[in-house]
Amino acid sequence: MDHSLRCFLTTTPKTHFLLSLSPLFFIFFTFTNAAFDLATIPFNDGFSPLFGDANVVRTSDDNGVKLLLDRYTGSGFISSNMYQYGFFSANIKLPSNYTAGVCVAFYTSNGGVFEKSHDELDFEFLGNIAGKPWRFQTNLYGNGSTHRGREERYRLWFDPTKEYHRYSILWTTKNIIFYIDEVPIREVLRSEEMGADYPSKPMSLYATIWDASNWATSGGRYKVNYKYAPFVAEFKDLVLKGCYVDPIQEVSHGEPCVNQHADLEAQGYATMTHMRRHAMRRFRQRFMYYSYCYDTLRYAVSPPECNIIPAEQQRFKDTGRLRFGGSHRRQTRRKGRGTTTPIDDIEHSDT
Repeated sequence: MDHSLRCFLTTTPKTHFLLSLSPLFFIFFTFTNAAFDLATIPFNDGFSPLFGDANVVRTSDDNGVKLLLDRYTGSGFISSNMYQYGFFSANIKLPSNYTAGVCVAFYTSNGGVFEKSHDELDFEFLGNIAGKPWRFQTNLYGNGSTHRGREERYRLWFDPTKEYHRYSILWTTKNIIFYIDEVPIREVLRSEEMGADYPSKPMSLYATIWDASNWATSGGRYKVNYKYAPFVAEFKDLVLKGCYVDPIQEVSHGEPCVNQHADLEAQGYATMTHMRRHAMRRFRQRFMYYSYCYDTLRYAVSPPECNIIPAEQQRFKDTGRLRFGGSHRRQTRRKGRGTTTPIDDIEHSDT
């Protein structure tokens, strides 16, 4: 995103972000909002509780659900069907106040069916200390390749506890795109070199909240404090678009899904336009603080799907973490002495 921070007004995070965008991004933002024509599904029509049933609280209109974490249990829900490719989306509001150690996940997986060869696509929100920004990561696995994690970590440009924002995963035969509010933040292109590491088996959609004290916030330094419980994550306007299949029969390889795959790839959100690619590049320049693609200590040879961008690579150390003194730090100094911003708090210790 073209988040040049030319305006230093005292505003809410979302307003401040919009004020600092270039005219090009205003055009892009309007375009992408118009392009996303989404049909939502009532919770009871498409989902059921996964665990912690008493902590899965449906809204009165059946348009959404609250997931609670307390000292006894977390909670989660799962889609009623499995899908062979699709678009999965929800408006989500994260827990507020002190949420260190709390992990909120929105993801697709087939681990319950293919235990040793599962596929997965993740949004994972990693908790926060009061007054600090939420951080999150995206990740993917194919065919049980859990030893080859493909994590990227980012900061958000808004406070995700104040209002709902839409998080989406597009998964097609050709590519995977992670979206936030119609802005693409990551794309993975399928290639022959990637082989079975590209997710290709039917998956369900999940959402969970749970105690991840041992790793989620600053590598486990900060734990869940149940004095602040219950922790509540809210989901609404859920979207399930894809071909639902029986994963054992693998009917997705036959005729029933051909038309639905074509329809999915014809949707506006399936097209990576020039403006979307520009916005994704700007987001990654401003808000990504770890990438496995630049973690040469972990991967001496970058995984085949990595698109190494020299200008982006030079901002990262060989650990894949953002360098100190990079563009984020320079921008912080421009904001003025004594000003505390999320940019000051980039975690260089997380992996």
